[in-house]
Amino acid sequence: MPTTRRLHHIFRPDGRALIVALDHGLIDGPCPGLEDPAVTIARIVAGGADAVLTSYGVARRFAQELAPVGLILRMDGGATRLGPGSGPGALFYQVESALRLGADAVAVSAFPGSDKEESSLAMLAHTVEAAHAWGLPVLAEMVPGGFDSPPEMRTTEAIALAARVGAELGADLVKIPYAPDFQAVTRTCYVPVVILGGAKRGSEAAMLTTIQEAVAAGAAGVAIGRNIFQAQDPQAMTRSVAEIVHGAV
Repeated sequence: MPTTRRLHHIFRPDGRALIVALDHGLIDGPCPGLEDPAVTIARIVAGGADAVLTSYGVARRFAQELAPVGLILRMDGGATRLGPGSGPGALFYQVESALRLGADAVAVSAFPGSDKEESSLAMLAHTVEAAHAWGLPVLAEMVPGGFDSPPEMRTTEAIALAARVGAELGADLVKIPYAPDFQAVTRTCYVPVVILGGAKRGSEAAMLTTIQEAVAAGAAGVAIGRNIFQAQDPQAMTRSVAEIVHGAV
């Protein structure tokens, strides 16, 4: 079953998307900027977000606030900030749950090069198979070595490999870290690539420069959370990122 129609709820006609990640409550609970999801959603929608990546609870409770944008449901999870583990490690929801919420896509993480490599890749593959049976797109968050991996695990070569593996497993788009020589990543990945934001950065200008470089190198957009919703003015930051992603600069 084709995924084209739902992908058009995430990507604009220019083939690019500004996805705001609001799934951090699954790990951090009421982290700064997400204490009141309704307020945060209103700000990023007003700023021009195309889609939101979020949890089942937020998607269900704030369906009206999320209605103007595409909805990507986080399917996996794992240790909270109170637990001993790190990062998502299990599939928490089934595709039918996402369909009942009206999701336009689902998201699953995988960690090539980590001790969770095989299990996380298998989880991604099974999700792709189940989602595509219903025409539901899949965003694969491909992070070499895992969320807490050292810089030497996030080389351009490693990120290019991770992105391509996500595509090979059937993902409709991949969310990956940014790296120098990013064209080497986008050139060899045959599905759209969006860059993740990671931890809150000290300089908003530096983040915007990185986004400009990524888009110029072929990225189809961004999937950024804390660097938007923890900004001094989340609505203005969303607008600034949207202008870069969609070329209105």
